[in-house]
Order: sequence, then C-alpha cells, then structure tokens
Amino acid sequence: MEPRGGTPESAAAAWRRAARARDRADREYALADELGRRAATTGNPMHQRLTELHRTTAVRHRVAADILEAHARRASRWTRYGGPPPVFMTGVAEACGSRSVAVTLVDGNHHQLASASSDQPARQAQDLEYTLGEGPALDAVQKGIPIDVSGSSDLGIRWPGYGPALVALGIGQVIAVPLQVPGNCIGALAVFDPPKGPLFTRLFTQIADALTCSVFLGHDADPGLYGGIDYRVEVHQAAGMVAVQAECRIADALELVKARAFAEGRPIGDVARDIVHGQLKLG
Repeated sequence: MEPRGGTPESAAAAWRRAARARDRADREYALADELGRRAATTGNPMHQRLTELHRTTAVRHRVAADILEAHARRASRWTRYGGPPPVFMTGVAEACGSRSVAVTLVDGNHHQLASASSDQPARQAQDLEYTLGEGPALDAVQKGIPIDVSGSSDLGIRWPGYGPALVALGIGQVIAVPLQVPGNCIGALAVFDPPKGPLFTRLFTQIADALTCSVFLGHDADPGLYGGIDYRVEVHQAAGMVAVQAECRIADALELVKARAFAEGRPIGDVARDIVHGQLKLG
C-alpha cells in the first residue's frame, strides 16, 4: 500500500506544529540554562538533574521541529507546483543524513501493526522484515537497544534470510533504534546505509525519541504521519480470507501469504491485494 501523501491542509498544519515545537524547544533551553546557572551557584544535584532533563526535552522538540519544517517545505512546494505528494518520512531521512529510512510500529506482543518508509528501497527492506519475521527493527524492539550491522557476511550471519535479501537490494548497512516510552517500546526506526561515524547512532536515537514523543504521542501528534502510514489492513484481510479457504488458523494463513510473497519476490501488499480482489487463491 503506497502512502497517501500530504494535502494543502497538512502543509499549514505542519508549519503550525513546527512553530509550536520550536517554541517548546526555546522554552526548555531557557529553563535548562536557568537551572544550570543555579546548579553552578548552589551545587544542588537536583538542579543538575533538572537541567539535564530540560535539555533533553529541548533537543527532542528541536529535532521534531526540524523534521516538521522539512515536511512543511515539501508540502508547500507540492501545493504550489504539484507533482508527487510529499512523504513525511523523506524529512526523517533528511534529518538522518540518509535516503532510505523506515519506521515500524508494533503492538504489545511485538507484532507489526504499521509501517512507513521514505523511498522504495526502504519499503522493500521493511516488507522483507515483515515477511521473513527477522531483521533490525524486530531486534531493536525486542532488545531495547540500537542495532548496527554492516557488511554482507555479518548481515547474513545475523539474519540468514533477511541479510542476503537486504544485500540483494544494494544495502550494505542498517542501524535500527527503538521507539521507547517509559516501560514500553512502540516500534523502531531503521536507517539504511547511514552516514559513517560513531555519533550518528546517538543522532538516530534523538530522532527516534522526537518521533515517539512529539509526532506519535505528543500534544500535537499525528500518528498517521500525514497519510504516510501503512496499517497493513489489506494483509490481515487477505489472511482472513485464506484462513476460510484453507480451513486453517489466521496465524497460519498469514504465514501462507508471507511465504507466497517471498517465493514470488513481490511486495506482500500486492499479494494481499490479489487475494482480496479474488485474483489469487491460496486455499
């Protein structure tokens, strides 16, 4: 399923949300500076802890504002000049310094609920992970830490199915960081062929934090990413139809759909669409 993209209204909303995020960042930086001065004067450890807390929150709002502004600029150009509608994840990729990034959202059992990607390679990589049941986003969610794997050998050792398939897409490295809230993880951000350097994992973690707390769950949240989220509704609808046709459990039917997509080298959404429209039967 392709992202629906933006609308003229979403451009205006993005500018307003970006401005509010920028204002919040400025307020948090000001509070952090004030508390930092108090900590230096009094030596009170509580002031120091509060300084760090407000500075972390300020960074979160600043990163969110940068991403929202990148999307708003693209949406404004689309409103004026037409062409392909803007994809929110393109701004996320820009912030990460990469062309290909993807977000995966999961439920309490770490089952994929939804996904979003910046471009076709990221979408294909994400589709492979969903189909094969292994990959960087799943590991980041399960372990709650960043995952960094590079090189065809290490990718193949880490993920025997996913790794070689990722290399076949022309991707040689992936870093995935969890989307975390206190006591829980709602998904992961994966960056494909990221910039080189040890500081980038920290940057990706800040971007994941901004997405989690400001875009998905914040006061001005838009969980649909301006229409860019694919909730895989059609895949589960297809699994239900296969379950009836094959007289099997939904979970088994879903594995049949995934296996067919992988065997044919097709996006699972395309296979699901054929099943739903009666053009393909697996039972």
